[in-house]
Amino acid sequence: MKMKLRLFLFLLMATVIPVLAPAQEKYFTLDDYMNWDLYPESVSNLRWVPGTDQYSFVENNALITKAAGNPDHADTLLHLSGLNAAGKTAGLDELKRFPGITWKDASEFYFTHDHKIFIYNLSDSTLNKTNEYPETAENLEVEPSSLSVAYTVDNNLFVSIDGEVMQVTDRDDPDILSGHIPSRNEFGIENGSFWSPDGKLLAYYVIDQSEVGDYPLVDIFHREAKADPIKYPMAGMKSQKVSMEIFNPALNENTHLRITGPENQYLTSVCWGPESRYIYVALLNRAQNHLLMNKYDALTGKLVKTLFEESNDKYVEPQHSPVFLKNQPDRFIWQSRRDGWNHLYLYDTNGELISQLTQGEWEVTDFPGFDPDEKYVYYLSTQASPIERQLYQTSIKNGKTKRLTQTAGTHRIKGAGNMEYFMDIFSSTGMARAYYLMNNKGEVLDTLLTDVDPWKDYKVGEMEIFTIKADDSTTDLYCRLIKPADFNPAEKYPAIVYVYGGPHAQLINNTWTGGAGFWLNYMAQQGYVIFTLDNRGSANRGFAFESIIHRQCGEKEMADQMAGVKYLKSLGYVDTTRIGVDGWSYGGFMTTSLFLRHPDVFKVACAGGPVIDWKWYEVMYGERYMDTPMENPDGYKKASVLNYVDQLQGKLLIIHGTNDPVVMWQNSLTFLDKCIKKGKQVDYFVYPGAGHNMRGKARVHLFEKITGYFNDYLK
Repeated sequence: MKMKLRLFLFLLMATVIPVLAPAQEKYFTLDDYMNWDLYPESVSNLRWVPGTDQYSFVENNALITKAAGNPDHADTLLHLSGLNAAGKTAGLDELKRFPGITWKDASEFYFTHDHKIFIYNLSDSTLNKTNEYPETAENLEVEPSSLSVAYTVDNNLFVSIDGEVMQVTDRDDPDILSGHIPSRNEFGIENGSFWSPDGKLLAYYVIDQSEVGDYPLVDIFHREAKADPIKYPMAGMKSQKVSMEIFNPALNENTHLRITGPENQYLTSVCWGPESRYIYVALLNRAQNHLLMNKYDALTGKLVKTLFEESNDKYVEPQHSPVFLKNQPDRFIWQSRRDGWNHLYLYDTNGELISQLTQGEWEVTDFPGFDPDEKYVYYLSTQASPIERQLYQTSIKNGKTKRLTQTAGTHRIKGAGNMEYFMDIFSSTGMARAYYLMNNKGEVLDTLLTDVDPWKDYKVGEMEIFTIKADDSTTDLYCRLIKPADFNPAEKYPAIVYVYGGPHAQLINNTWTGGAGFWLNYMAQQGYVIFTLDNRGSANRGFAFESIIHRQCGEKEMADQMAGVKYLKSLGYVDTTRIGVDGWSYGGFMTTSLFLRHPDVFKVACAGGPVIDWKWYEVMYGERYMDTPMENPDGYKKASVLNYVDQLQGKLLIIHGTNDPVVMWQNSLTFLDKCIKKGKQVDYFVYPGAGHNMRGKARVHLFEKITGYFNDYLK
């Protein structure tokens, strides 16, 4: 597909991506969102078998293996009927489909069902229940060797070892949580507890929320509505106090890690050393601009050493834990953006930086690991293009690098344990999804699946990806434009700007549909030009690109979005009097900001779950990008959408879930109140009891609501 060169100096043609022409005349209905035939196919339950070059998958309710060295030959290990037969004596209810499995070793796999863990032995075709946990259990962590389970019930932590339950903590105060995930899942935190490599110790978070107020949510689905409060620390207010303890089941004892520093600091990047004696914890101050990587003795809880520090005048945001080498257990790999881009660094456990393994103006986006001899690291990065993900191999010794995947697009990698083989799950604008078996030389050995275009029978609009210049006239910004399905260059079409604009999101990628998905293509079928731009502040373009929003959320993002609008207006087929904008969450903030601050440009807007004032957003995210309201009053004032209500024109629809735990309902309700006081009319719709977004049929209803609004007032 080609972009027509315009007589505007701010445009730059950087990427031209061909798109398959529509083949048929069928059109989507909104109910098709629930039609799984319109989504790319996948290989079910794809796993590498530990200690072998074999991989397994489920097909027609049968577990099948193939050897990477001989992919033409398949072995059927087990049918669902055989699993159900073995399960009759193990207390397993009859399964209707093959469960998701995890290989324990080459002869055994396990799975969970009905709050029980079952293990199947291929050598004697037996199934046994090995552990269980209560229905009310949350925050499960399964130890992969013994299949012991750590879990929480309410605020306390339990472990089940060989079916014997031990209560790790017995705290009466419901504001003291053990084994829960702290810091609202920020800083890459995904676990509340951590088994040691030998399975004998369990580290876990202790979270003191006693100083955080009870934020009032309401459960309306009772005869009388009930209070259902949550803890939601807002920017500049009291926050959690987090510490760590280590439980020794053999002694039934807890050891407190002697972590010093301010009580409101963050603990993240938790990792056990390979010997299960030491545990590593990153301490990040509340200002999020100074990090300490500390090593602790797990038996005594004492600090062994601070290995290194990182600081930045804006923020430091750790996202990954150390990854230890197996042959050299005194060395680990650390990911950091200290040079402005996310890269791999090799350290030893004394804190000495041995080498920076990757370097350049691009980001490492995933790190599958290294080969058994630990000569190479394998990683996915944006080195080829910010909108692609390619697999690379780099020598740990000399930094020599080889690109292993060659096809332009987005590659996701599942590496075998020895990194001799990989599963490449691939997508591009010309391929919805494909699964390739490849070796570590980059050679494709087999194709497991290709699904070129699930929409081949439907008429979809022509899509193109290109770049324009940012508001600074220097930085390239990636854009995606979808033309109406029945496009006629002689006609004038309404346009919708779909926006997110915040950190940790990249809307435009060289993937199927360019990342646009179902609804935006549906709207193009409805006769709209659909435009999306990843402004400065969005993800995977380096620290300077992202952090430009620091202390001024909305400003640079809006300027870049308006550069995109300028481009839209240059297109002869866009009706410049009919431009709308739509977005959710940070995109809701951007939508309302754009609509109110540029009332002469946008005629209609739909904002979902919008942040209206950053002082009502959570401590962790809000203070990273805006500092506290006390430290940055001017920034908060300028970003607050409430201060622009008197500029409201056109038609604005705001949508919110009443029990949204991410962007509190208070945001949009206060906006409504300000509109009333200013005498401004606004349309409003709530989803009772809903969280931050809608799922399933409720999402179809959401699409109907937004589509109808644009059709009524923009089309």
